[in-house]
Amino acid sequence: MVPTQLLVALVSVVASVAAQSIPAGWSLHHRADPTALIPLKFSLAQSNLENLEAFLLDIADPRSPNYGQHWSPARVKETFRPSADTLNTVHGWLTQEAGIHADKIKLNPDGVILQVNATIAEAESLLQAEYYVYSDDEDGSARVGCHGGYTLPQHVSKHVDFVWPTVHFGGPRRSLSARGEAVSSSSPSRFGRESGASTIPIENLADFATSGCDISATLLCLGELYNFDFTPVSGDVNSVAVAEFGANVYRQSDLNLFFDSFRPDQVNNTPTLISVEGGNPNVSGSLGEASLDIELVMGLLGSGQNLSLYQVAQPKASLDPTDELLAALDGSYCAVSPVGSEGITDCGDKPRTNVISISYHFNPDIIDPSISPVVQRQCTEIGKIVLTGITIIASSGDGGVAYSQSHECLLANGSLVANNPNGSFVAQLPASCSYITAVGATSVAPGASTDQVEQSTTDFPSGGGFSNNFPRPQWQDAAVQNYLDNFAPDYAPSVFNRSGRAYPDVSANGWPLVIAEGGAFVHSGGTSASAPIFAAVIAAVNDARIAAGKSTVGFINPALYSDAFASAFNDVVVGSNPGCGTQGFPAAPGWDPVSGLGTPNFVKLRDAFLALP
Repeated sequence: MVPTQLLVALVSVVASVAAQSIPAGWSLHHRADPTALIPLKFSLAQSNLENLEAFLLDIADPRSPNYGQHWSPARVKETFRPSADTLNTVHGWLTQEAGIHADKIKLNPDGVILQVNATIAEAESLLQAEYYVYSDDEDGSARVGCHGGYTLPQHVSKHVDFVWPTVHFGGPRRSLSARGEAVSSSSPSRFGRESGASTIPIENLADFATSGCDISATLLCLGELYNFDFTPVSGDVNSVAVAEFGANVYRQSDLNLFFDSFRPDQVNNTPTLISVEGGNPNVSGSLGEASLDIELVMGLLGSGQNLSLYQVAQPKASLDPTDELLAALDGSYCAVSPVGSEGITDCGDKPRTNVISISYHFNPDIIDPSISPVVQRQCTEIGKIVLTGITIIASSGDGGVAYSQSHECLLANGSLVANNPNGSFVAQLPASCSYITAVGATSVAPGASTDQVEQSTTDFPSGGGFSNNFPRPQWQDAAVQNYLDNFAPDYAPSVFNRSGRAYPDVSANGWPLVIAEGGAFVHSGGTSASAPIFAAVIAAVNDARIAAGKSTVGFINPALYSDAFASAFNDVVVGSNPGCGTQGFPAAPGWDPVSGLGTPNFVKLRDAFLALP
């Protein structure tokens, strides 16, 4: 039975979190069993989050005397630990006002999550919510939640970021079909990847040597385009990784086929596996994304630089793959302990690499009570991680100003509808998080040489735009305002959020890249190719700084937008990223929401970073 004290507490001033409808991809089955147990987790508000951007600028702004002095994980943990007032307020409400016995409440070791082991009936009374059982339309997995929202007392709500499981249903949106007249096999996983591939018969391989980079973009093309000629000198001290999710896997035979033709020193070499939640690349699955990422990074960097692979397992019901990866890197992000099928077991126990490349999308960047609190917490965690000297790079998407390859636009009623000319633009996560370096896609123009600056891709619209969840950071104010004042189309104010974080930050080639997949050479691409290419460039920059006795570059965005890096990019001024019944945004001189600052000139970029402390 729920104590009478709880009923008294709920008549006080309250703050509600409401969701309007059942999230897309889920079906409501029935009311949850009131006697079933539920691990109710309260994510506590962290301390000093209002200073996170200032802390990052202190170590990432080239003008700062503390540039490059990254924080230790221990310092990050203590700085952002929830305050004693926050803990006491929430714990006191649970025990003294709601009558929850203290034995049912646990605090995780890092002091950021309070877990209450309650029955469904207790949770419903505690949160003034109605819990149901829902089914995933794609894989049939079940979860409990309360899509109708929940309520906290006003004096408690300011100390709690969100309560889980409630309105957030976790996990990525449905898998997206690849583009192109012939596509790689559809992925059995639920993760949205950014690339498609059309098969080229292996007997045509000889043609790659004579065709232009507009027809077949090889490693040699990338080297010429980006002035990239790299020999590692820092050995095992430097590190770089790609993250793959679910059943997006690779085969060594494909790597060897690719390396035998384009990078012989890498034949039989393989990435170092970092398994997250039991992630296993040796399963049946989709070969397109992992093959693309691994071959590009290993091919560009060569055998002197090891590549790590974060293989993140398909999440259990209700979990978000972003949470699994972030928890594996930082134990403070984990819940108290695994409970049933919903627990995370890898909590801060996985090695961190200097650069992490992510070529996936997990959520649309829209204001939604079932999404916003969680993605804001995820972005904050990314900021804390890059504060320690890690660079996280993500693809900007293949849907132009719409949501990825599903081309979804946001209607006034809050629904997402594909290719709707009346909808507003939709950014995507994690690319729109301010602490991510987002990478758009370019191509060599038809008939052009590698001496000429590329154009934005035309085979698909490169993702870019403005966040709804994250404000524009000060380090990109001048560049973005210049675009808005001089080049942005005159769309209605409701079409996109002019004050939001703008992306992408940079670009790299996204089509038509030559890789080996499924025993054959294929043309592949997407911004999911652009991200690992740029990740390889930053790994090479780190190699040079480490050799010079300096720190890794870590959070690079403030530096990239600074005057010190004005000549480090090839300015892309041709192209656009249409969507939602519009032409999207046009490329323009300087930064634009199609190609960002442009494509890298490795030597100039490296030298600019070497000039910093």
